[in-house]
Amino acid sequence: MVQVFTSRRVMTPQGLRPAAVLVENGKISAVSEPGDTPPLDAVICDFDDLVLMPGFVDTHVHINEPGRTEWEGFATATRAAAAGGITTLIDMPLNCLPETTTAMALAAKREAAAGKCAVDWATWGGLTDTNHKHIEALAIGGAKGFKCFLVDPGIEGLTMLSGQGLERAAPIVARTGLPLLVHAELPGPIAEAALALKDADWCEYATYLQSRPAEAEIEAIRLLIDTCRRHRLHVHVVHLATMQALDELDAARAEGLPITVETCPHYLYFAAEDVARSATLKKCAPPIRSRRNREGLWGGLQHGTIDLIATDHSPCPPEMKGLEVGDFAKAWGGVASLSIAASVVWTGMRERKLPLEKLSQWMSAAPAQLAGLDRRKGIIAPGMDADFVVFDPEASFEVTKDNLVYRHPVSPYLGERLYGVVKHTILRGQEITPEGTPSGTEV
Repeated sequence: MVQVFTSRRVMTPQGLRPAAVLVENGKISAVSEPGDTPPLDAVICDFDDLVLMPGFVDTHVHINEPGRTEWEGFATATRAAAAGGITTLIDMPLNCLPETTTAMALAAKREAAAGKCAVDWATWGGLTDTNHKHIEALAIGGAKGFKCFLVDPGIEGLTMLSGQGLERAAPIVARTGLPLLVHAELPGPIAEAALALKDADWCEYATYLQSRPAEAEIEAIRLLIDTCRRHRLHVHVVHLATMQALDELDAARAEGLPITVETCPHYLYFAAEDVARSATLKKCAPPIRSRRNREGLWGGLQHGTIDLIATDHSPCPPEMKGLEVGDFAKAWGGVASLSIAASVVWTGMRERKLPLEKLSQWMSAAPAQLAGLDRRKGIIAPGMDADFVVFDPEASFEVTKDNLVYRHPVSPYLGERLYGVVKHTILRGQEITPEGTPSGTEV
């Protein structure tokens, strides 16, 4: 069957233009002028003036299955992804049981996902001080890269990677050719900050913010730059939260070092000055910083120092957010946003008069490249998977629990008015239903 998807606004690698996208067997076969005569047997889908964009690719998602499906799970996470126009997501190796640190654990992940996914998926492997012998087996088994923490994540099965562990693992990761994704905070500055906060009020966001100083990120990024320089492995800094690291990252990239960087919707939308007392829904690590810092991150995106935006969708049962007590020290850290992330980002872009093309670059093309999927995903061009999101950038909506779709409708965005409505999500030429037909596969 030949399908033709047409719109007056198709997001091609050359920008927005009227086009007809021909699809055969789930792949794009041609991108032609809208007036060209379609094949006689073609099924035509005309989206008029809505924007036909490549499906979003989210490279930072905590699905938590197997082991903690009550937190999220493949069925609910991928259904929420589809609601937000995300057609491919990459799962993080922690908060599931077992953590994805061995080939056997990777096989368990694959078994847990079978027959449940509404969108395509893949996974990162986990890296600790004790599993460097499993790196190559994980790579052969299909992991897209490796995630580690330079600070204690509070996860028993995925402990922090020490400086010595990083040094031991770096040449092995370099040989695989896969990226090393790093939670870039060092424990030293955090421990030092803790000394001054013994009697602090942990219901105040300012206390939590002081407990995770920007210096923790900056020092970690300096270590990573040095490691990258010596071993020439692809280092990817996840969820950058401080603008203060941008100059050194920019210099490292100018030097030709293979370093990439992401930030997240919550760092681009919220600001520390606006976080109310006990508003633990906004707790994440690294923390949401100042308004000035937020604008600096937007500048880093525009300058190209920050390559992409990923959600860091980190869900948990509502009681773990400690909403009744409002203690930032005890509440689970993480922001869930899969189903509305693109709208959060577009709302910020619209306020800053940034072009829609950048949304596609930051949330489709660049993430696909990070995950090694850029020959299949991330752009609308011949030979690529026919993964699309039909997007109305002019429409707005208020975030309610009905918008969220993921397992626990808990969100700091509730009540916010966002721009950009996902009208349809299409995976390999087939629209994903609201029920989330499980047609996704591992990629």
